[in-house]
Amino acid sequence: MNCIFIDKPYHPRIENIKLAMIFRNRIKTEKNFNINNMSDQIKLEQLSAIMDVLKLAEKLKFELRHSWLSNGRQESVAEHTWRMSLMAILIEPLLDEKVDLSRLLKMIIIHDLVEAEAGDVSVLDQIRNPEIKKMKQQNEERAILKIKEMLITSIGQDIYDLFYEFEEKKTFEAKVANAIDKLEVQLQHNHADISTWEEIEYDLSFVIGKHVQFDSTFILLKDLIEQQASQKLEEAGLNVEEIRNRAISTFN
Repeated sequence: MNCIFIDKPYHPRIENIKLAMIFRNRIKTEKNFNINNMSDQIKLEQLSAIMDVLKLAEKLKFELRHSWLSNGRQESVAEHTWRMSLMAILIEPLLDEKVDLSRLLKMIIIHDLVEAEAGDVSVLDQIRNPEIKKMKQQNEERAILKIKEMLITSIGQDIYDLFYEFEEKKTFEAKVANAIDKLEVQLQHNHADISTWEEIEYDLSFVIGKHVQFDSTFILLKDLIEQQASQKLEEAGLNVEEIRNRAISTFN
């Protein structure tokens, strides 16, 4: 007998609720498990919402940034966030002040989550057109609000607060996260072939200092990364001193 299958539109929220219902029916019969307990029902709803957010976050694995890898491939947002997290772990013992590493890592992981919804916007485009920067901010505000509402019964407010803590750059953890963000970008440029650099990026190599002045370790790391950039520019036959002076007069 031939079977006819009718395709139905896929909806992550509906599918996750179905999975939760199947799970609830299965574990009803398991010993020492009371699915009628309200806390278990709430937890299943929360896990369903978390799966929705994880589905959204998967986009960061293929949302591309204006950065290139040493093998010639364009970098994804997820890759940038991963190495920021690694930098935080490696640098944390060297910082001038005690940092809440757990909070720092949460902030790093959360800060670009909005790009799964709003997309990545190159800083170069924002420099060239202030309206693009304004639109980016508005899109990200809507995105983080949506994510907060998706997780309203669990940690939505915490994620919302972490996002804005990063943006406001007032706490020590937020300053560290922002410094790592800027340094990782330049470090990745240094790893990439210079043919992938735009001319404005020559100048941006020398304006990271304003983001790191709060901590001596970051000042030293900035100097090392800047030296790498200088060497790369010199090897390409470019006048580093001229570029540095132009950058300082333009961006500082």
